[in-house]
Amino acid sequence: MAELLKAIKGMNDILPPESARWEWLEDKVRALMRRYGYQNMRTPIVEPTALFVRGLGEVTDIVEKEMYSFEDSLNGDKLTLRPEGTAGAVRAINEHNFLYEGGKRLYYIGPMFRHERPQKGRYRQFHQVGAEVLGFAGPDVDAELILMTAALWRDLGLVVGQDVKLQINSLGEPDERLAHRTALIAHLEAHADVLDEDGKRRLHSNPLRILDTKNPAMQPVVEAAPKLIDFLGEASLAHFSAVKQALDVAGIPYEVNTRLVRGMDYYNLTVFEWVTDKLGAQGTVCGGGRYDGLIAQLGGKPAPAVGWGLGMERLLLLLQEVGIAAPSTAPDAFAMVFAGTPMPQVLATLEALRAQGVNVVLNPAGKDGPASPKSQFKKADASGARYALVFGPDEVAQGVVSVKPLREAGEQATRALSEAAQWAPSLLVSAQS
Repeated sequence: MAELLKAIKGMNDILPPESARWEWLEDKVRALMRRYGYQNMRTPIVEPTALFVRGLGEVTDIVEKEMYSFEDSLNGDKLTLRPEGTAGAVRAINEHNFLYEGGKRLYYIGPMFRHERPQKGRYRQFHQVGAEVLGFAGPDVDAELILMTAALWRDLGLVVGQDVKLQINSLGEPDERLAHRTALIAHLEAHADVLDEDGKRRLHSNPLRILDTKNPAMQPVVEAAPKLIDFLGEASLAHFSAVKQALDVAGIPYEVNTRLVRGMDYYNLTVFEWVTDKLGAQGTVCGGGRYDGLIAQLGGKPAPAVGWGLGMERLLLLLQEVGIAAPSTAPDAFAMVFAGTPMPQVLATLEALRAQGVNVVLNPAGKDGPASPKSQFKKADASGARYALVFGPDEVAQGVVSVKPLREAGEQATRALSEAAQWAPSLLVSAQS
């Protein structure tokens, strides 16, 4: 027997009925994007490695540890499976001069890849929804993106402030961050004996990320560190204030977390995360912020931009944790065919029903013909369908299809007959209790 091949660890198959939950979530996302005027974009899974090194920062965890990078054996190109969506979106905007006619609202849904230890809510192939707004500089767009995520939580049945909580911060502009960086390095150098190996490595390359450490021994030093918000100028504070005011008016509760920095180098001004305490260590469900310098950094004409990304696996875990289930995907009807029934007429009838928008599943015959009525009724019940359509030779000869309610009391068989008649008015139907 041939060896059984299995999927790569951390890259998971998604099969029915689980895949139905994914489709439901994707449908919710697409409906949300239409309401807000966002258009879909699709970019390659494989991009030049330089795109992420230049876009995300050489000393970020993603670039240093997590990227799936390789050399193309045909031409020597250095390529990477995309670890996140924003850099590729900006690359596409620049390459196609897509902001020529003005700002854009875009979104994407798709797989991303990071080489890290798989655990619940964190996988090597994971899926993200991302929303990117390019060409608009005002704080109103920052607020709109946050309000959009709050609307998605409501659409899914999550309670804002209970199931998910909003944290926001401002990273200011580059010159303000530089002044803060100088003060932060001086503070950390004075407590170098407390820093762990990761902190020492980042001290001069990316000290802001040290503030995001989970090391308990470093928390007193981090708490006493200079706060970036204290270095912000009037314009940055005004931008942040406008975002907060919009959230206040909309009634969205939030916490200003001055240690919130996000994991990529490209952010400035507004950053935010939606977090939960229901998933253990994997507490961030959605995050984003403004990245006004990235378009020019990747070779385009300077333009402002802001966006967010959410992990679909983590969001589905949260929905499961709080008891929110996707709607049933059971068919409307399950078609049973008894022995001796001419199949061409059955298939034509089912096509007429489907043309009327009815979801109907046929129980196919085996090589020896249709299964027994008892076996077929058992399958009909297990399918979750509301009705069984019974095709017998006598009924078909008379142009009649029997309808049996599977989820309702017998006295409501008349409703089944009426509903079936609406499905395909040309058909004659009879109700069975």
